Amino acid sequence: MKIGFSLPQHGSQAQQGAQTARFAAELEQAGADSLWVGERLIAAVDPTVGYAGKDTIPDEFNAVLDPFLLLGVAAAVTERVRLGTNVLIAPLHRPVLLARSLTSLDVMSGGRLVPGFGIGWSPEEYEAAGVPFTHRGARLDETLDALEAIWTTDPASYRGQFVTVPAHRSELKPVQRPRPPIWLGAFSAAGLARIGQRGDGWLPVAPVPGPPGWGKQLLKLRAVVDRAAESAGRDPETIGTIVRVNVAAGTDPALIAQTIEQVAADTGFDDFFVDLMYVTTSVDAMLETAGGLLDRLR
Repeated sequence: MKIGFSLPQHGSQAQQGAQTARFAAELEQAGADSLWVGERLIAAVDPTVGYAGKDTIPDEFNAVLDPFLLLGVAAAVTERVRLGTNVLIAPLHRPVLLARSLTSLDVMSGGRLVPGFGIGWSPEEYEAAGVPFTHRGARLDETLDALEAIWTTDPASYRGQFVTVPAHRSELKPVQRPRPPIWLGAFSAAGLARIGQRGDGWLPVAPVPGPPGWGKQLLKLRAVVDRAAESAGRDPETIGTIVRVNVAAGTDPALIAQTIEQVAADTGFDDFFVDLMYVTTSVDAMLETAGGLLDRLR
């Protein structure tokens, strides 16, 4: 089983950003398989749409470190762990800027980047980025198409309804060829179909504590991905799955391990990473909790 962890990025952990290099190096030495960041642009004071079906946004989102910088620091002090984004809100980014950052990370890490993308849920974040909230799915598709062009052709260009990239020289390519894999986070029918049609991997979530039988629910959703892949003439076996484990505040670490073991047994998924955003307020406590989980699960 592969076990990774989110980097200290949000809330009180973000205030200790100077400890990121130590955190990444110590977790790699302890045997972690991957390190992850997410993306929050702003935390709206009066959100039109709250987080995870609620009316509010977690306080932890009030302080957030830049995902690209965090992964760059982690890349510099590690040699083996994969470096993932779960997720970057792709439509918020100009494709050429996104490609430059991700290509740099893949080159600097020696090909360890796991780029994960999504469409987000906050209208205020789109407003802050100067991007319309409508047609988010189409903007995601065109952004991915533009990344593909930039990563695989030289000169590179792309022209869509929402995204345009002028013809330009694109000599620096990612280490991973022909391009880094495209991972997508989604639970909606349209999002799951998109993964089957064009994604290299799915990024689902397992909450802790969570409802009974969550692993079986994930299998039902994965079946939607597989059917879409088959309809598109693709082999579902080529589409990976990495499960993000979202842990609620006050959760006993033993329950985290038990949930991962149960989901793995129910699904056959063997790649997980744990987000301790709500569980600990310090980097030292994160390292202690993560080390205990690695000792139990590996």
